[in-house]
Amino acid sequence: MSAWKENGAKRIFQMAAGMAVVAVFMICGFLFANGLPAIHEIGWLNFLFGQVWRPGAEQFGIFPMIVGTGVVTLGALVVGAPVGVLCAVFLVYYCPKQLQAPMKAIVNLMAGIPSVVYGFFGLVVLIPLLRHWTQTSGMSVLAAAILLGIMIVPTIISVSETALHAVPQTVYEGALALGATKDRAVFFTVLPAAGSGIFCAIVLGLGRAVGETMAVMMVAGNQAVLPNGLLGGVRTLTSNIAMEMGYAADLHRQALIGTAVVLFGMILAMNALMAWVKRRIAS
Repeated sequence: MSAWKENGAKRIFQMAAGMAVVAVFMICGFLFANGLPAIHEIGWLNFLFGQVWRPGAEQFGIFPMIVGTGVVTLGALVVGAPVGVLCAVFLVYYCPKQLQAPMKAIVNLMAGIPSVVYGFFGLVVLIPLLRHWTQTSGMSVLAAAILLGIMIVPTIISVSETALHAVPQTVYEGALALGATKDRAVFFTVLPAAGSGIFCAIVLGLGRAVGETMAVMMVAGNQAVLPNGLLGGVRTLTSNIAMEMGYAADLHRQALIGTAVVLFGMILAMNALMAWVKRRIAS
């Protein structure tokens, strides 16, 4: 009976894994079958490096949105990665025990807040502050980067905390035994030892930042032009798809699917680069 249960469980796991693989291939097939012909019709150079997105005139250049996606994502990492890693260090090595449970609950709550709620926070709090300080509309690259940075902090904290806990306690204690202060033991011994796991945390945060749509769409200004600085408006690839797919037709719709193909390729390229860097760090 136990062997029958074991075989049944094995089959269930195999089916679940197979369904996941099939789903990925179906998504890829849909994107490539509908997006690549449109990119070919528009022209690869015109599509990837064109600077005008005007569907009414059948001009589909997504270069400003590629740049916008990259700039906003990089800004989010600059804001969120240091905060997330330092918060994880605080939780593991500096936080009083009576505060650890409430702090972790707050982190988990932040991770579960819907994107649209973050977007409303940006509209009601962040945009008016930036408008007052910069004398601009407030909807800008800076607003999107700050908001995305806040959104990826819980992910980076959770994974970084796990990575820090995975470092053997003997590493920390050995550094103290050799005369290092607590701060030096943490930042010069434990953090480098957890570097691979912390890097994975940053990669996961990067993935959320690249794929985020609603919150960015609410605070970025959504101007399909090259960003002219941190205070200029910007439109990301995901925002472009979400804004126009509802009424797009024919070549316009296919161009939006082509935009999804480019976004998919960007994410694959970033994951490959991050995997290579992770191997270099591990070696």
